[in-house]
Amino acid sequence: MNIFKALTLCFIFLASLFSIKMSTLPKAANRHVTIAHRGGAGYAPENTMAAFKKAVEMKCDYLELDVQMSKEGEFVVIHDQTVNRTTNVNTRRSIYVADLTVAQIKQLDAGSYYGTEFCGERIPTLKEVLDEFSRKIGIIIEVKEPELYPEIEEKLAAILIGRQLDQSQNSNIIIQSFNFHFVKKIRELLPEVTTAVIISKRRYLTDDYLKEFTSYADYVNTSRRLVTKQLVERIHSHHMKMMSWTVRSKSQITPLMKAGVDGIITDYPDYVG
Repeated sequence: MNIFKALTLCFIFLASLFSIKMSTLPKAANRHVTIAHRGGAGYAPENTMAAFKKAVEMKCDYLELDVQMSKEGEFVVIHDQTVNRTTNVNTRRSIYVADLTVAQIKQLDAGSYYGTEFCGERIPTLKEVLDEFSRKIGIIIEVKEPELYPEIEEKLAAILIGRQLDQSQNSNIIIQSFNFHFVKKIRELLPEVTTAVIISKRRYLTDDYLKEFTSYADYVNTSRRLVTKQLVERIHSHHMKMMSWTVRSKSQITPLMKAGVDGIITDYPDYVG
């Protein structure tokens, strides 16, 4: 074999290795963070263990869940203040989570309204979800109506500290809320935990508000209807990130990606890709 042919074969071999390496890198580098809204409510009853298992199976980056507090002050994973919409409660009277003990809440069926294959799903406690999933997937905890629950910040902090999920080196937890005061207090109690403010109104997206958020929030998570490329750039200029909610159709994905959001919160995680 002459030297020219040998060099040619060597070049082809090295080029093939380079192309293999390069083909595996760009997607990982450019992919968007995918968050399963309420565990992926498009495929399983929201805020249930079945939904959270689905989020893990779909290889989401985070599952997002909501918490309220029971009568005895336990965090339970449910979106509404009442149990009527997502359980088998058979009454027109509103039944409030805060009026029920965990034992009473555990008697409710939180899956049959969604489909017969989910009959028997229960409303989980936050402790149960953390113990099952915190080492498998990131978890975004949205605290609903914190103003209704005395000392809620301290109680949530105690749960995370007790599981060593308050330390940045081993925590994949994000805490978010519409209540800015609550997020600020959480940052004081858990300085290493990632926090987010949730925004649904444009008036909270002025530069003055963004500057204030930088003192206690890492993310400004907005309704997709508010998202523009300029807004994302402004949030990034304040050294914060942005996740957008809630995507329920494939057509809503591309505009958010083009705007440059950091993460997409969706009922259908497979839409993000």
